[in-house]
Amino acid sequence: MPESVQPPPPARATPTPPPQPESVQRMWVRYAKHGRMRFASHRDIARAVERGLRKAGLPIAYSAGFTPHPKISYAGAAATGVASEAEYLELALTSPCTPEDVRARLDAALPDGIDVIDVAERGSESPLARLEVSQWEVTLPGVPSAVAQAAVVEFLATSRVEVERLTKNGTRRMDARAAVISMELDRRAGAAQPGECEILRMVVRQTTPAVRPDDILVALNRVAGLVPVAPPLVTRLAQGPLEGAVGAASPGADQGRQV
Repeated sequence: MPESVQPPPPARATPTPPPQPESVQRMWVRYAKHGRMRFASHRDIARAVERGLRKAGLPIAYSAGFTPHPKISYAGAAATGVASEAEYLELALTSPCTPEDVRARLDAALPDGIDVIDVAERGSESPLARLEVSQWEVTLPGVPSAVAQAAVVEFLATSRVEVERLTKNGTRRMDARAAVISMELDRRAGAAQPGECEILRMVVRQTTPAVRPDDILVALNRVAGLVPVAPPLVTRLAQGPLEGAVGAASPGADQGRQV
């Protein structure tokens, strides 16, 4: 007697992920990181921001799918160990909020060392697309004024200074000099520091691969032998478009040559 043929099992229906509310508003946020938080990685900062948004009860939009993520975009995050007064992110919200409400609620919910400075509603173009240069301040402990000034002059007079940095994709070589738009010593700020200490300010293009302040310090050591007696304190003061190069000279500064 022939065996009976069993019908195939019915196909399982593919579950549909739950729909997410549409975003109706975008905000860009300027925030600072300082103190112990400057040693937090970008991933740690992102986690802290996500926790802060939940704690603040802001109507953040989420991506679609089975593992939705909050719609947050970051731009040009400063490296671990670097302080900043000008970090930027963009939020998508599912219901309208005022910028001041977002600023106050998010600032109160973030940990010490992350401060929300400004919030604005995004227009047709995101300001994050215009972050082309950064202004940096570097405190050089134990460096005499004459040594620092000679190093600045020597660096700016050099047409090319190659440095190497180990990345996840291997060793990268880059021209540290080409990224520097201007460099100067802030005499007034340096005079306010205890002991021998100079304040270096520079405006640097945001290139690919990125030339970081520590790369420029390596270049200063290479061309002029500049070596601080303790780790320098690096702070990003501003980011912005190339036009006008965010780094207007501070009062009392010795101007470096523009390129």
